[in-house]
Amino acid sequence: MADGKKLSSLDASFLYLETPEMPMHVGSMAIFRLPDDHKGDFFEDFKAMIVSRLHIAPILKARLEKAPLDIDHPSWVEDDQFDIDRHIFRASLPQPRDRATLERIVGWMHAKLLNRARPLWEFYVFEGMKDNEVGLYSKMHHAAIDGGAGAALTNMIYDISPIPRKVDPPTAGSRPGQEPRDIAANLLDSYQQLFSQPLEASQAAKNLQLPRTGKSDIGSILFDNAMYQIESAVRFAGNIPTVLKSVSDVLGKVADPKSRESLASMMSPPTMLNKTISSERSFAGVSIPLSRAKALAKQAGGKLNDVVLALASGVVRRYLLQYGTLPAKSLTAAVPISLREEGNTEANNQVFGMICSIATNIEDPKARLEAIIAQSTKSKEMSHPLRALMPQVSNISMLGAPIMVQILALLYSRSNLSDVLPPAANITVSNVPGPRQTLYAAGAELLHIFPVSISTHGQALNITVQSYRDQLDFGFIVGANIIPHVQVMCDMLPEEFAALEVAYTPPATDIKGAAE
Repeated sequence: MADGKKLSSLDASFLYLETPEMPMHVGSMAIFRLPDDHKGDFFEDFKAMIVSRLHIAPILKARLEKAPLDIDHPSWVEDDQFDIDRHIFRASLPQPRDRATLERIVGWMHAKLLNRARPLWEFYVFEGMKDNEVGLYSKMHHAAIDGGAGAALTNMIYDISPIPRKVDPPTAGSRPGQEPRDIAANLLDSYQQLFSQPLEASQAAKNLQLPRTGKSDIGSILFDNAMYQIESAVRFAGNIPTVLKSVSDVLGKVADPKSRESLASMMSPPTMLNKTISSERSFAGVSIPLSRAKALAKQAGGKLNDVVLALASGVVRRYLLQYGTLPAKSLTAAVPISLREEGNTEANNQVFGMICSIATNIEDPKARLEAIIAQSTKSKEMSHPLRALMPQVSNISMLGAPIMVQILALLYSRSNLSDVLPPAANITVSNVPGPRQTLYAAGAELLHIFPVSISTHGQALNITVQSYRDQLDFGFIVGANIIPHVQVMCDMLPEEFAALEVAYTPPATDIKGAAE
């Protein structure tokens, strides 16, 4: 078998939790505008550009190789039968070929599982739209990428001018697999290095790397897992001071009466959004000005993410009020938090999350935003001690766990337990920083990047926003059996944004007095 890179436990979990009703891929609906004098074939030019840059993002040519009997996590291996025509497709839109039609098609396509026999990504190019626009729907499995890596991938693939940049071709050469005697020699060297270091040398313990076979036969898997367990134990020992401090901080938070009040506010009431979802999706996108959203956050004394949460809160509140199902207790949002360091472009998941009350029980937009700022600050304080623990628990590995988790995920999906269990959070809201400069692909200007994320049982609605240039592009995705036409909810967002701006606009008399 070919050598491969084994998935981390966090990355692999997105494979194990996937069911036909709950696909675990993320994507985007991008809108391009062709130059007025464009005479080429955009689809073929775009495909040729991607082919010339595949080596920039090796994950695009990597397929999964399962361990025998699913006793361990699968590995990424290079697909020796890679065919670009199985990943980039020319698609078409029915009349009237506008964005609303594209959004409906994207919702339908996002419900379809990716083929695990091939690299886990697909691009669909929709030409012939109004105003010389081209749509691009892309999806990639969450096992391969998170929001931060997706934004980095965007920067790697696209250009900052209409003329595509020249990319150096891949350099020749490959790393041969290790022979058994080399593995044994490296193992002895690693142990000698370990035992020659004093136990206090925690940095040496953290950096310990024992040899691997990198193969997928049963004997190699058992050997590699044993090496991993030794590494994990040594690294854990080296991180004991950090772990103890984090545990102490968590216990201190729990013992604090004020923190217990914060924990109570994070309890989620049941709503119509917290049910078992079907295998169909409804998608819609909308944009607001980034500079105005930042100015609003500054006026309120909060962050951009607080404004995003307030907009999501206002939209959900309006929608539930229409159906007379708004709970008296505030809804909550699951908010992913990136652990990715600046400049890190690895195609994997480096994220954890927090639960935040979004003050849907407050009618006044200004008071609601102020409550969200206070609640998000408390949630960050509560989750901060857990941040240091995440690297210790995000890659826990146990032989046999993959098949067990997949069976449990399927049972949960088929049993409709999410209809009766209390929700961990009511909705998911994610804010992904994107590029500020204008991007191009094959000479076409990129106008929008609407994120298309994941709906799950018990959390049917996902609102993800990505910044691009001076705009925030919101993507609403939901189980279609819960909200058949999420465009109705999406259309409420500009109204909520306008209401927030009005709430923070000084009265006319104050403006007149200041002028005098």
